[in-house]
Amino acid sequence: MDPVRNPYAPGAGQRPPELAGRDDELSAFDVVLERIARGRPERSLVLTGLRGVGKTVLLNQLRSAAISRGWGTGKIEARPDQSLRRPVSSALHMALRELRHPDQDSMDAVLGTVKAFAQRLTPSDARLRDRWQPGIDVPATTGRADSGDMEIDLVELLSDAAGLAADVGRGVALFIDEMQDVQAADVSAICAACHELSQQGAPLIVVGAGLPHLPAVLSASKSYSERLFRYLRIDRLDRPAADRALLAPAEREEVTFEPAALDALYAAADGYPYFVQAYGKVTWDVAAASPITAGDVAMAAPVAEAELAVGFFGSRYDRATPAEREYMHAMAELGGPAGTPVATSEVAATLGRKPASLSPARDSLIKKGLVYSAERGQIAFTVPHFGRYLLRHPD
Repeated sequence: MDPVRNPYAPGAGQRPPELAGRDDELSAFDVVLERIARGRPERSLVLTGLRGVGKTVLLNQLRSAAISRGWGTGKIEARPDQSLRRPVSSALHMALRELRHPDQDSMDAVLGTVKAFAQRLTPSDARLRDRWQPGIDVPATTGRADSGDMEIDLVELLSDAAGLAADVGRGVALFIDEMQDVQAADVSAICAACHELSQQGAPLIVVGAGLPHLPAVLSASKSYSERLFRYLRIDRLDRPAADRALLAPAEREEVTFEPAALDALYAAADGYPYFVQAYGKVTWDVAAASPITAGDVAMAAPVAEAELAVGFFGSRYDRATPAEREYMHAMAELGGPAGTPVATSEVAATLGRKPASLSPARDSLIKKGLVYSAERGQIAFTVPHFGRYLLRHPD
C-alpha cells in the first residue's frame, strides 16, 4: 500500500495517531486540574514504566491538557550530569510567559526571582557564569531564590511562580521527563518544594515521568514522598487498546485488518505501544491491499525486528562496555525471553564471580538507564524484550 499514507509513527516521544489505552490517566489529570482550579488540595503526579510504554507521549498530552486550560507550563528532560537550576529556570520562564499576567510589575518581580535562581551557580559551575545568561531582561532579585541551598531556592522560586498564577486564577505545571536521572540534591529539593506548595494550597504541580524505580529514588530522598505524589504506573496496552491503536488510524485511510492479522500483531508487539507502531508501520508498507492479512504480518515481522535490533535495542547495547555486556547476557540467560527480574546473586553465580566484583558494572548499567533495581537484590532490564534481543544476538 501507499507508504505516503502510512499512518503509524514509531518514534521517541512521538504521539501515535491514536492515543489508545490512556483514557483513565487523562481523565485523572483533568480531575487534578479542575480541583486545583477550585482551590482544592491535590498531589503532584509521577508516571512510571519501562521504556517504550509511552510515558513521554502521555507527559506531552498532559501538558497539552494544562495548556488548554490556560495554565503556564514548562518541560525539562533530566540528565544525570546536570543540575536542575538552568533547565528549571528556562521551563519556569516559559510557563510565566504563557500565563500572560496583566500586571507587568508583578511579572517582572517573579522573572527577577527566576533570573536570580538561574545565576546562583555552584562553585564548580562558576567558570560558566560568563558563558550563559537567561534570556530575561529584568535585574536579578536579591535575597530571593539565591541562597545557594537548592531546597530553599526552589521553594521560593516555585512559591513566587504559583503566586503569580493565583493572581490570574490559573496554575503552573512543571513537567520533568527522565526524572530518575535528577541529581540527589535536586530530588530532595523537588520533594521539599512540592511538600511546601501542597501545604500552602498553591496552584502549582510537578508532573514527573521515569523508570519503574523512580518511586524508590524519591522515597530514598524524602520518606514522605510516598504520600506526596500520586503514582501512575504506565504499562502495556491490553488487547482492545492495542487493536484500536492499529485499526483507528487505518480506518481513517479506508484500510482494515483481518482478525488473524490483529492476533499476529498483538503477539509480536506484546502490547507495548512503541512496538505496536513499529510493527504496524512495516506491515502497512508490506501489504498489497486492504484488508491486511496474517500473511502480511508474517512477511513484515522480520523486517520490523531487524529495524528494532538496530535502532531500539542495538543503539542501547552499543553504549555498554564489554563487562556490562557480559552482565546483561547473564541476565538474559537467567530471565529468559520475557526478561523477568533476576537476583544479582544469581548473575554473579552464572558468571563465576563474587557479587561485589560486579557492582561497578551493575551500577554503571543503572546510570546508563539500561537496567534498574526491581527490588532489593534483584535487577531487570528497562527495555521490554531486551532479554529476547540478547538471546537472539549472542555477543
